[in-house]
Amino acid sequence: MPPSQAPSDADVRARIRIDENPVRLARRLEAGEIAVIDRPDLDRATARLLIDAQPTAILNASASSTGRYPNLGPALVLKAGILLLDDLGSDIMTLREGDTITISGTEVTQDGRLIASGHVMTDEDDLRAREEARLGLSTQIEAFDEFTDDYFERESDLLYHEKGIPTLRTKMQGRPVLLVNKAEDSVKELKGLRRWIRDTNPILVGVDGGADLLLRERMKPHIIVADMDAVSEKALGCGAELVVRENRDGTAPGRERLNRQGRSYEVMTASGTSEDAAIILAATQRASVIATIGIHLTLQDFLDRGRAGMASTFFTRLKAGDALISSRAIRETYRPRISAFWLIVFIIVAVLLAGAALWSTPWGQGAMEVVAHWVASWWPFSAGSS
Repeated sequence: MPPSQAPSDADVRARIRIDENPVRLARRLEAGEIAVIDRPDLDRATARLLIDAQPTAILNASASSTGRYPNLGPALVLKAGILLLDDLGSDIMTLREGDTITISGTEVTQDGRLIASGHVMTDEDDLRAREEARLGLSTQIEAFDEFTDDYFERESDLLYHEKGIPTLRTKMQGRPVLLVNKAEDSVKELKGLRRWIRDTNPILVGVDGGADLLLRERMKPHIIVADMDAVSEKALGCGAELVVRENRDGTAPGRERLNRQGRSYEVMTASGTSEDAAIILAATQRASVIATIGIHLTLQDFLDRGRAGMASTFFTRLKAGDALISSRAIRETYRPRISAFWLIVFIIVAVLLAGAALWSTPWGQGAMEVVAHWVASWWPFSAGSS
């Protein structure tokens, strides 16, 4: 942890990590440092990546909630007890990686020099911004039609003609698939599915940070679908098949990293997020069930993606159809099977108990002697057959 000190009760002083891409930033951010980002409308997935690194503060050059739609990121940051200093402007991005700065109220200084000033986000601010966004939600939904047309034009070959799907060694057809992403309750949900996993032996797919979550729970992923900037070295080397999500503009976060390490991987070109790509992959491979942990399925999650992300979320869920099911639904409806081993043990114990009960009565002793004599007469190795 970097050295830090507080010149006063209200001040925070620490080293910074700075990057316009919060995914890259989260990989090198250490506990106690200050994260500096430029991310308008901070979404839940990005917020979780930063929160997991345990920074002492997050400084955003942009407004974390613009009021365009009810995004969920700021609420998570505040719930985690992390200072969120908002709307600092472009000057904050002129700082250099590793600089030590001081946060005093709404101001950011370095060696006594004012760098930028912003607004300390509070719960009340977040609630107000989300309420304003909800009031204008009808306008956002109306504009959604424009984005769906654009998305389907770009992705029709992938969604409808299923072109560009990578060929993998792991076959999903006819098998249950479990997609695991990293979310607030993912560990709890994964533990709740252990019996289902043991009984059904699904294909385990780690989505972004979900690959590391599976490994921590002593489950090895068969496939990892991710922006590979968000995956640890341990996960990359665990033996899973790697699928890099490539954007339509040709960029693929983490691909250079894999190339430098000489790792083999497949590429899947798709708009949206890694979880969208993973759902499409499982659906086109005809998985019998696509169970999800930490995957965004609710209306609130849908709106959190913003208008551009809504289209990807909408069409990928339609592609999966009725094969898509949440871990919570499985946990509430699944009834564990009795294995053949325990069934045999149950029968043996029942027979022994019945025998003991019979032997305790004179009638039972006589009946068991008759049975024993009958068995002995038919037993090929009995003395009478020699």
